[in-house]
Amino acid sequence: MYGKRLEEARKAAKMTLTQVAQIMSTTHTTISRYENEKRKIDPETLTAFCRLYNVSADYILDLPRNMPYPNNKKEP
Repeated sequence: MYGKRLEEARKAAKMTLTQVAQIMSTTHTTISRYENEKRKIDPETLTAFCRLYNVSADYILDLPRNMPYPNNKKEP
């Protein structure tokens, strides 16, 4: 799902693959691979995309806004 969100965010920012690649010091092919989910996204790259597109990682990863955290406490 992150690939579609990356593409949507890029288009909303009115940027081309080549422009993004130049800013991120990579190739347009690499950016395309992220958008097509043929390349896994690491935390550093995710952060770079989020800053570039001014979106949250939750948006890119399609996480719910109020995701509950599991209660790992053991009952006495």
